[in-house]
Amino acid sequence: MSNAQQTAPYLTSSDLKTEERRELEAVSAALGNSSRLLRLITYIGEKYFQGDTDNLHEYEIATEVFGRSKETFNAGEDAIVRVEAHRLRKRLNEYYAGAGKDHPVQLTIPPGTYIPVFTHPAAAPAPLDNELVLAPAGRQRWFYGVAIAAFAAVLLGGYLLYRNAGGRKEPPAAAASNPQQAAPANAAYALVPLRILAGYSGHPQIDSMGNLWQSDDQYVSYGGRWNQPGSTVARTSNPILYEHWRNGSFYYKIPLRPGVYELHLFFVSIEPDSKGPITFTVTLNGLPLLESFDVNMDALGPNVADERVFRDVSPGSDGYLNLNFTAERALATLNAIEILPGTPKRQLPIRLVTQQASYTDHSGQFWRPDDYFMNGYTDTKRTQISGTADPDLFSSERYGHFTYAIPVDSRDRYTLILHFAEFYFGPNASGTGGAGSRLFRVLCNGSTLLDDFDIFKEAGSLNALTKTFTHLKPSAQGKLNLTFEPILNNATVSGIEVIDESE
Repeated sequence: MSNAQQTAPYLTSSDLKTEERRELEAVSAALGNSSRLLRLITYIGEKYFQGDTDNLHEYEIATEVFGRSKETFNAGEDAIVRVEAHRLRKRLNEYYAGAGKDHPVQLTIPPGTYIPVFTHPAAAPAPLDNELVLAPAGRQRWFYGVAIAAFAAVLLGGYLLYRNAGGRKEPPAAAASNPQQAAPANAAYALVPLRILAGYSGHPQIDSMGNLWQSDDQYVSYGGRWNQPGSTVARTSNPILYEHWRNGSFYYKIPLRPGVYELHLFFVSIEPDSKGPITFTVTLNGLPLLESFDVNMDALGPNVADERVFRDVSPGSDGYLNLNFTAERALATLNAIEILPGTPKRQLPIRLVTQQASYTDHSGQFWRPDDYFMNGYTDTKRTQISGTADPDLFSSERYGHFTYAIPVDSRDRYTLILHFAEFYFGPNASGTGGAGSRLFRVLCNGSTLLDDFDIFKEAGSLNALTKTFTHLKPSAQGKLNLTFEPILNNATVSGIEVIDESE
């Protein structure tokens, strides 16, 4: 917007909902004859305006929209929802880069969730120069009148298609922390979230949460490529991140808007040829990020996923995020890069649910599928749990003797919230016994958090129970290493939250 002093008309919540409906209609009309995308956007739009977004999960969409069997659908084997959601996000990006670029209200489907998000730049205080404000009401009526006229026939057909077939948020980018950073010369800013597969050259790939990962060709210089498709890697639910390597001495130059970001680097070591240290160095904008870094030692073994997290990352004075990987006692290696919009001085929350699909709770918080674990088993059947506003969060478990290595920024302290339910013991569950039938301990980086822990004794069977621990210090490798150790029968957990305590 060229005039930062211009003000937008005040809109009530009812007005905003009306504008959202009109924008949904305009977008649906633009989808034309794509029946699958029209059915998908009609369904999620209907759920949004009914206030029923709690059920916008992969399972529900697959069975209600795309006709998959409620008894046999397996998200791990059938990616139809992730594929169609990716197609829809791509069409939305194309639409708002073209015909919809001047729309005062815009619709997105953030990666990792299927809940629509409508942006209302006019409702935000003190818009920046490059933000949009809502056009005068007369102009809006003219624009949407045309869109609605074109939409009427399409929506009716799409809605009938949907009915016949039916028979997780990433925060916005932070404001610029250094207004004097220069824009990259002759380069467009990268869109964030940005996810890059190192050493990969091919079509984009979609992970278990529906996030898109692209090749590194446009950002990298030097180094070689190596790949091992289908390799077995522990501590990850996304093996596609670890099938390709960039190796040697190489650097990435990524153009970013001024602001604060969160950087995730992904590594995995194959069986080392040498028994000694295999080290290399990583710098960020010329400053040390990882010194004498040995992936094999950091991950505690070969073929184990290793993720390092760094908050408060910003582009350099040249407008680029400059990552330099330099060989020392071995070639530098890298598997993937993820850049997320960050929160100053605080890592983004981590929420894991012991299920194959992501979950959005009643507060709109996104929970990613089970990750970072080693050993144990999962119970995939859904069990009805009481005593919580989010029974589906507690409806499955990881059980046995198992560990988690959750990556965090090593500089901070963290609150850990563990979510439990007793699925087996007690008169209301499937097994006999009661208090004293299941005992286990939980440790974090070697310190005991729970000992002789008895879920039934505290909450009975099929009831939600949470335990909170504060001021936890990460390991030197930037991990919260959680151990769930049986004493009598199996240890168990249903959900894990990690919250940065930094102010």
